[in-house]
This record gives sequence, structure tokens and C-alpha cells, in this order.
Amino acid sequence: MLGYLFRRVAQMIPVLLVMSAGIFVATTHLPGDPAVAIIGMESSEADRARARERYGLDDPIPVQYVAWLKRAVAGDLGRSLRTREPVAEMLRARAPVTLQLTFMAMVLAALVGIPLGVIAARHRGGFLDSFVSGLALTAVAIPFFWLGVLLILLFSIALELLPPSGYVPFTEAPLRNIQLMIMPTITVGLAMSALVMRQTRSAMLQVLGQDFVKTAHAKGASEMRVTYRHALPNAFVPVITVIGLQTGALLGGAIVTERVFSLPGVGTMIVEGIFNRDFPVIQGAMLFIVASVLIINLLTDLSYAAIDPRVKY
Repeated sequence: MLGYLFRRVAQMIPVLLVMSAGIFVATTHLPGDPAVAIIGMESSEADRARARERYGLDDPIPVQYVAWLKRAVAGDLGRSLRTREPVAEMLRARAPVTLQLTFMAMVLAALVGIPLGVIAARHRGGFLDSFVSGLALTAVAIPFFWLGVLLILLFSIALELLPPSGYVPFTEAPLRNIQLMIMPTITVGLAMSALVMRQTRSAMLQVLGQDFVKTAHAKGASEMRVTYRHALPNAFVPVITVIGLQTGALLGGAIVTERVFSLPGVGTMIVEGIFNRDFPVIQGAMLFIVASVLIINLLTDLSYAAIDPRVKY
């Protein structure tokens, strides 16, 4: 296990380097002049030139990247060009919001998608199968921002059951935190639950046709025991794979959802950085998302052995 873990971590390093280079180059090619964001629209060209020189913005891109990478390895992601706040401190304050949203959406997707997938597989070709599959197709087709607006209109304006936006840390007011996170969680987790449902259905159909399931039926085991004791555990590995991959994708979907619900997370930080041409903020936030996706994929791979004893590393 430890050897496998070390190999996977070693494989993550070049991926992280390539992605960091891509992020850095992409952000430096954004339209607009970051010097304007630093000293204002009314500044002269001479003042802007001095600002570029002071912050190293006029250096060649490879030189800027190497200097940024050296600082990033040491834990220094630079400072915001606009507020001069350390990017690492900004991430420390905003990352818990995005991670909580991602975790809650993942739990919702598993709690909804897995049971529905089992139901659809047990009633293959029947009404329940068609109904659940239709719901899944609809959920996948709904855009994040549109669903978020609909939820606000329904639960906040029409029914007045939930607050429309904002965020309170869980440690300060747990109940208020959960109330504020319900609609964002549904917005992000609904599409993921549909994908989990489809994968669960497909995996269950493969397992239900195998000999050990027929043997369990022949021994007189109940349908519920055969489904949940014998079939479902053997269908879990591909389902966990989808959940792990989609959890990484949720970090990207959180960008739109956080803006809709005014959540002060990493997604909002990226959008604000783009609007302000704040390169260090964009680069640090995107690097955090890439690193999080790599870690989630690693944890997903390591979970296989805990789910299926036949998996060996």
C-alpha cells in the first residue's frame, strides 16, 4: 500500500507542474492591464510602467513563472495586486466554504443516486426504470445557474422557507449554516446524483446477471438480501469511481453556484480575480482546485481496497 501511495504521489507532481504552467500562462494572457487594477484607471502610462516593473509584470513569462513556482513550493502564493492580502490567507478563509459545498453535494448525490440506481436496475424495462431514468436525464440537462435561480424563487421568495443567499461558518451558527447551504447543495448535487444513478444502474445490471446472484436466489435468499448484501457491494467500485471523478468536477461547478448564492468561496474568489485582473489570486485559486482534484482522485483509488477486498495494491 505504501509503495503504491508513493508512486501515485510521484505521478501527481508532474501533472501539477504542467497544470500550474498552463494556469500561469493562461492568466497572463487575459485581456486588460493588471497595472490599471493596481493604480487605477486615471493613472498615466509612466505610472503603469513603474507598477509593472515593481511587481515584475514586465519580465518574460518564463521568468515570472519560475519565480512564482519557487514561492508557491515554499507556501507563498503571492499577494493580491488589488488588496495586497496574501493569497494563501485568502484561500485559508475561503476554501472551507467550497469544500463544505462540495462535500454536502457529494453526500446528497450518493444518498439519492445510489438507491435510485438500485431501484431502476431491479425494475429494468419497467415503469420505475423509465421514470427514474427520465428524472436523471432531466437533472443532467438543467444548468447550475438556472436551477439556483429557480430554487431561490421557490423556497426563498414564494414559500419563504430558506434564506436566499449568504454564508455563516458552521462553527458560529450550525443551524443557520445548514439553512444557507441547502439550496446550493441541491443546485450542485442534483446533476451529480443523476450520473451516480446511471452508473449504479449499469453496474447493478451487470452484477445481477452473474452466477453468484443466481445461486443466492436458488438458496432462498430474499430479494432485498440478494440486492443489498450480495449485488450492491460488488457493484460499488465503478460507482465510487464516478463519485470521485464528479466530486472533482463539482469544484468547477461551485464557481457558478457560489456567485448565484453569494457564497464567499474559492469560486467567487476566482471570478473576482478575473474581473480585477488580479493574476496572483486567479493563479493561487486555480492551483488549489487542481491540487484538490488530484487528492480526491488519489483518495478514490485508495478507497477501492476498503470497498472490495479483492483489490490489491
